[in-house]
Amino acid sequence: MSEAKANLTERYHVEVLDPDEDDGTMPNTVQKLRDQVIGHKIVKAERGAARYKSPYFGFEDRGAGLILTLDNGKRVILAETNDCCAFTELESFFLNVENVDHVITGVGTTDGFTRWHIYADFGDILSLDVDWSAGNPFYYGYGFDIAVIEDGDNA
Repeated sequence: MSEAKANLTERYHVEVLDPDEDDGTMPNTVQKLRDQVIGHKIVKAERGAARYKSPYFGFEDRGAGLILTLDNGKRVILAETNDCCAFTELESFFLNVENVDHVITGVGTTDGFTRWHIYADFGDILSLDVDWSAGNPFYYGYGFDIAVIEDGDNA
């Protein structure tokens, strides 16, 4: 994967991949996560799958991945994707309990979107090791499938 440009606009350099490697899916996925978690605290982080009430299709199942419970009761699901030869999966995550009581100020990535950092001014709160591939670019889907369960919208 290509090197990140030296453009520091937050705690981590903003990564830019070659257009033949990524069509913008990975930066868009990071932005979707930012939109949900910035300004909140993580109450719980756990591996799992979730079932939630969709406004369009009744109840939907999300695949395996990471479920973040925030201080406002919202659960943010980062579901793994697997579509033929394209995929995104969570290999591991580390919750830094010393920093968990701090409000999230950003989400950044390093190493070609294989290490994700959810951070506060004080440092990383949560780090994710992610494996991903666009497969046969860009015919198949990849990137985390992010869903949000509002407090009380559980199955």
